Amino acid sequence: MKSKKNETVILKKGGSNIPLDYAKLRKAVLVLRAINHKLRQRIIDLLDEFEQMTVTDIYIKLRLEQSVASQHLAIIRRAGVVKTERQGKFIYYSLDRDRLDQIARLIEELAGK
Repeated sequence: MKSKKNETVILKKGGSNIPLDYAKLRKAVLVLRAINHKLRQRIIDLLDEFEQMTVTDIYIKLRLEQSVASQHLAIIRRAGVVKTERQGKFIYYSLDRDRLDQIARLIEELAGK
């Protein structure tokens, strides 16, 4: 059964019902799936350590093919986890720490912590 994009999903937590917008829920799932991958987690850790890197820096450090690093960076960029900044011919990737804080709060809320 396909859900409509403007549908509301009801989450039952304890004795109360929590209405969730289906479109927002779907987006949250895509973000969580994007960061729930070992290689993308390694890229996030690397960006956390070095603050700002090019795709070349990343694929050399992780010993990957350039295309593999670019594909995974694109996925986490679409999820809003990394930001890009162009400086001349180089594109620098860095973590969007505000977005990571939002994701952490969401996970804590869902886990009931």
